[in-house]
Amino acid sequence: MVGRVAPGRLDLEEVHRFPNGPEDLDGTLRWPIERIWAEMLAGLRKAAAGGPVDAIGIDSWAVDYGLLDSSGTLLGAPVCYRDSRTDGIRERVVSRVGEADLYATTGLQQLPFNTLYQLASEGSMLDRAETMLLVPDLLAYWLTGEVGAERTNASTTQLYDVRSRDWAWGLAGNVGVPRRILPALRDPGAVIGTLLPAVAAELGLTDATPVVAVGSHDTASAVVAVPFTDRSRAAYISSGTWSLVGVELDEPVLSEAARKADFTNEGGVDATIRFLRNVSGLWVLSEAVRTWRSRGASVELADVLAGAADVHPLRSVVDLEAPAFLPPGDMEARIAAACEASGQPVPRSRTEVVRCILDSLALAYRRAVKQAAGLSGRPVDVVHVVGGGSQNSLLCGLTASACGVPVLAGPVEAAALGNVLVQVRTLGARLPDPAAMRALVRQTHAVVRYESSAAGLGTDRWDAAETRIASSRSGRAESVQW
Repeated sequence: MVGRVAPGRLDLEEVHRFPNGPEDLDGTLRWPIERIWAEMLAGLRKAAAGGPVDAIGIDSWAVDYGLLDSSGTLLGAPVCYRDSRTDGIRERVVSRVGEADLYATTGLQQLPFNTLYQLASEGSMLDRAETMLLVPDLLAYWLTGEVGAERTNASTTQLYDVRSRDWAWGLAGNVGVPRRILPALRDPGAVIGTLLPAVAAELGLTDATPVVAVGSHDTASAVVAVPFTDRSRAAYISSGTWSLVGVELDEPVLSEAARKADFTNEGGVDATIRFLRNVSGLWVLSEAVRTWRSRGASVELADVLAGAADVHPLRSVVDLEAPAFLPPGDMEARIAAACEASGQPVPRSRTEVVRCILDSLALAYRRAVKQAAGLSGRPVDVVHVVGGGSQNSLLCGLTASACGVPVLAGPVEAAALGNVLVQVRTLGARLPDPAAMRALVRQTHAVVRYESSAAGLGTDRWDAAETRIASSRSGRAESVQW
């Protein structure tokens, strides 16, 4: 994406897009990092062909990393967080460290694929490693030759002390993570370095082109571009493959209630805290569509969404945060099994499956928004939805209905906008803080408003559906007829 910023102007141009997904290599799900690198260079060449490039910033998904040896050579393609190698690792680490102590230090949600657990599964590979670089830091290293770790992404590793804003050195030593592999930390807005001469020549850029550390966790960049008017009374949902649901704070919430609710305290741009819950997002929908297409069906997302809008609401709901929905596979079959186990009608058509997914996702959003408000002591009068999910009008309407407050949807490319905004501030633009950046987003990007009455569903219907989710979690099956 090429961003162009001037007074009263903030726009993006897509210059290159390529498919990205993990691949099974010898029984392990890995990211094809060499292909990602090649495609990134192809995009930068196209950007350079269109005019001067003042700076480059990289954001990506969190937790995954590459290990480098003492010569700076990558020891293997990064393993995808959806790989099964961390099965049982979390329990082993928690038994050694203690869940309460782990949360008191890192403030992080217990997810089985956190970097801490991935590193604990590496075994002897750690003996060969000299440095660990999270994915955006790895790509920046290949551009500049500079090693480091940007803080917003480092805060997702469960190896970061959320209060001191440094690596949790004692924790790392306790779980066997070598001190040497954790690189120096840097803040969003810092200049990582300039392009290596060979890379610059290949791209058609000058080797004085700076690479800027942005909020390299894509959600950190996305939150920068959430067009809050009053962040103290608003929640956000960064809706994509995953959905990150929460509020922006100045200090972490490390209470026992927050720990038990599985809320996370991740670093944001300008030392803010993203107090949020990681909810399984549109992954389940996209994986269902992928599976149908792999079986030869001609399935268009727009068509099944239009059909889902006509399906009876809240007929069947499932807990999308259940472990069954994490790995790739046949989501329709997993939804059917969950509905059977909880005594609910089994979706019989693709549109019924899609409606079940969206109703269930709106319920998960509702739960997380209410918890974020209660745990932080911050009222929520409006929910902002940014990212790809902001284009899903059915989901946005259901979310407004479920949460009981208006939803403001957009911008879609929030992560890219936040990335660009941090870069231009580093280059000297008068955007002193996130509030100024958000004012520019509001000035240049329209949002779509969804009222809480849009879906025509009362609070009692959502409460009853939530009861079914709670029953499925506790193992009690109940049948609810509408």
